[in-house]
Amino acid sequence: MSGAVLGIDIVAVFFLALLVLYRYADFRKQHRLVIVATLLAWYLCFLIVIILPLDVTTTIYRQCKVDSSKVSPTAASNSTKAFIVSNINSSHSDPNSQLPQECFKPWSYIPDGILPVFWRVVYWTSQFLTWLDAGVAFVAGFLLPFMQSYARSGDFSITGKIKTALIENAIYYGTYLLIFGALLIYVAVHPGLRLDWYQLQTIGITAANTWGLFLLVLLLGYGLVELPRSYWKAAQRGHLLAKAQFKAAKLMTEKVDAEETLEDVMEEVRKLNDTVKYNHPLRKFVDTILRKCPTEYQERMGRNMDDYEDFDENTNSYPSERSLVKLHKQVIYAVQRHQRTQVQWRMLLEQAFYLEDVAKNQTSSSQQFVPAFQSTEPRGWFTHYIYTPRVEWYWECVLRAWCYRGLALLLAAFSVVVVWSECTFFSTRPVLSLFAIFISLAESTYNYLHIQMACFISISFLSICIYWTVFRIRVFNYYYLAAHHQTDAYSLLFSGMLFCRLTPPLCLNFLGLIHMDSVISHQVREQTAYTSIMGSMKVISFIADGFYIYYPMLVLILCIATYFSLGSRCLNLLGFQQFIGDNEMTSDLVDEGKELIKREKRKRQRQEEGATRRRVWKERYGNQNTEPVRNRSHCDAPDSSLAPARGSTKYASSTLQDTDCTELLQEPDSMDFNADSFTDSGTEQGAELGRYQPTGRYLSMSRSRIFDDV
Repeated sequence: MSGAVLGIDIVAVFFLALLVLYRYADFRKQHRLVIVATLLAWYLCFLIVIILPLDVTTTIYRQCKVDSSKVSPTAASNSTKAFIVSNINSSHSDPNSQLPQECFKPWSYIPDGILPVFWRVVYWTSQFLTWLDAGVAFVAGFLLPFMQSYARSGDFSITGKIKTALIENAIYYGTYLLIFGALLIYVAVHPGLRLDWYQLQTIGITAANTWGLFLLVLLLGYGLVELPRSYWKAAQRGHLLAKAQFKAAKLMTEKVDAEETLEDVMEEVRKLNDTVKYNHPLRKFVDTILRKCPTEYQERMGRNMDDYEDFDENTNSYPSERSLVKLHKQVIYAVQRHQRTQVQWRMLLEQAFYLEDVAKNQTSSSQQFVPAFQSTEPRGWFTHYIYTPRVEWYWECVLRAWCYRGLALLLAAFSVVVVWSECTFFSTRPVLSLFAIFISLAESTYNYLHIQMACFISISFLSICIYWTVFRIRVFNYYYLAAHHQTDAYSLLFSGMLFCRLTPPLCLNFLGLIHMDSVISHQVREQTAYTSIMGSMKVISFIADGFYIYYPMLVLILCIATYFSLGSRCLNLLGFQQFIGDNEMTSDLVDEGKELIKREKRKRQRQEEGATRRRVWKERYGNQNTEPVRNRSHCDAPDSSLAPARGSTKYASSTLQDTDCTELLQEPDSMDFNADSFTDSGTEQGAELGRYQPTGRYLSMSRSRIFDDV
C-alpha cells in the first residue's frame, strides 16, 4: 500500500505540473528544451510539497519504535505503556496525551532507505536546475538561469548566446556569492570549526536556503493577506466589473504601445532588408530576423526585396553584427509582447462582457441566464443537461458570492494561524505554534490519517500562498506569467528558478512550525529523511539560532503593510497605476475603461447583426451568387446567367437594389476620388484594391470605399 501511495503521488503531481504549465506556455511555439526544463522544475517542487507529509508520518512511526525499544523487555505490558506515555509526554510537554496499545505502521509508510535516496535525487536535481551545486554551492547559476539568458539573447550563434548568458549570470548572482563567501570566512576563522566536505556542503545549502528564506517571507506576507481578500472581493460583482474596466484602460495603453513598438521595429527591419542584399555576408542573419517577424510583415518585405542587386563593398552604410544582434532581440520581444497584448485584450473583453451579463441578469424575473452574445460553439452534454441557463443563473447570481465569502473566511482563518505560528514557533515550553499543537495531538494517539491530512493541508496552504504570489507578480515586462499560453521563455524559466529556490526553505520552515526540526525544537528526536540531506544547520550557529528563528516574524509586518495596500499606494505615487478604490486616478481609469468596453461591445453587436443578416439571406435565397447591397462594395449587376426570372421576389429585390445604387451613382454632386489612381494594372494587386468583374476587369476602389456602408 505504501509503495502504491508514493507511486500515485509521483504520477498525479506530474500531470498537475503539466496542466498548470499548459495554461501558461505554448507547447507548439516554445522550444522543447524550455518546456522540459520548466516542467521538470515545477514538477520537482510540487513533488517535494506533496511527499513531505509522507516523510513526517514515517518519521513519527520510527520515533514510536525507538521509544518502544527503550523499555526493558521484562517489564509488564502496563508499565511498558506507561513508560512510553511518559517518554512521549516529556518530549512534547503535553500531559494529556495518550498512547494506543501498540505502534502500528501507517497506511502511507515508506520503507527505510527509500526516502533518503528519493530526497537526494529530487533535491539535488532541483538545485542543479537553479544553482551550480556539484556537491557544493559553487560560483553562479547553471541550467535554468543559463537557459533563461540564452533564450533572451539575440545572438545568432551558439557561442555568442553562451557568452551573453555567462556574463548576465555572473552579474546577477553576485548576491549569492556574497552570502556564500561570508559564511565561508566565518567557518574558516571560527576556532571550533574545520572545513571538510560535509561542512562545505552544509555552507552551500545554508547560503541557498538563506537567500530563499529572505524571498519566501516577502512573498508569504503578500499571499497570506491578498489571497483571502481576492476571494472576498470576488463575491462583489461590482468590484470585479470595476477592476475589469480599470484593467481595460491600462491594457489598451499597453496594447497601443506594443503596436507602435512593433511598427517601429518592423520599420527598422524593412530598412535593413532593403540595405543588406542577397549576397551580403550578413544576409543569413537578416533572414533569421525576418523569420521572427509576423507573417504579414514577411510577405510585405518579401515583395519589395530585389534579389538581383549586388552589394557594394565600398559602401559604409551596412550594419554591424552587433547591431543585428540588438535588433534581433528587439524583434523577439516586440512580437511576443504584441501577440500577448492582443490575446489578453480579447480575454479581458470576454470577462467584462460576462460580468456585465451577470449584473444585468441579477434583476431578471425569469431566473434564466441570458448572455448578451450567444456562443458560437455547440453546446455540450454538460451545458445542455446539467449547466442549464437556470442552473447558471442560480450559480452566478446567488450561490457564487456566498461560496466565495465562505472560502475567504476559511482562508483568512488559515492565514491567522500561519502568522501566529510564524511568530511563536521557536517556543517549545510551552508550545505556542498551532501547527505543532495539531500535530502533537494527532501524534499522541498515533492517528496517522489525521497527521497526514493536517500536514498536507498546512503545507499546501503555505505553498499556495507563495506560488500564487509568484504567478501574480510582474517585473515590468521582463518577468510576467501570462495565461492563455502567452508566457515567454524567459518568464517560464525564471518561474522555475523561483520555485526551486523557494521550496526547500519553505519545507524547512514548515518542519520548524510543527517542531520536527531539532534545530528549532532542541529535542532529541528522529529526524525526517528530508532534514537528513540538508545537513546540520548548527554548523553556522548565528544562522540556525538567529536568522531562521527570528526573521520569519517579519511576516506580521508584511501582512499589515499588505492589508493597508502600502505597496500599491507607493507604486501609484511613483506613476505605476494600481487599482485602489479611494483614488482619483483609479476612478478616471475605470471611466475610461468603461467607455472602451462599451465601444467594443457595440462593435461586437454590429458584427453579430451583420452575420445574422447574411445567414438569413443565405437561408432565404440559398447559395445563389447574390448578396445584400449593404454588404456589397460596388454596384455591379449580377451575371445574366444567374439573374432570377422576372416577376419573382428575388428579381424584385435585386431590381430595387440596383435602382437605389444607380440613383446614388448618378448624384450630380458626387465627389471625385481620382479613380485612376486606384486602378490596378496587375491581377494580384487588383484583387486587393478592387472587385473582379465578369468582363475580367477590376472596378476602382473609389466607388467601393464611398459606398462601403450604404
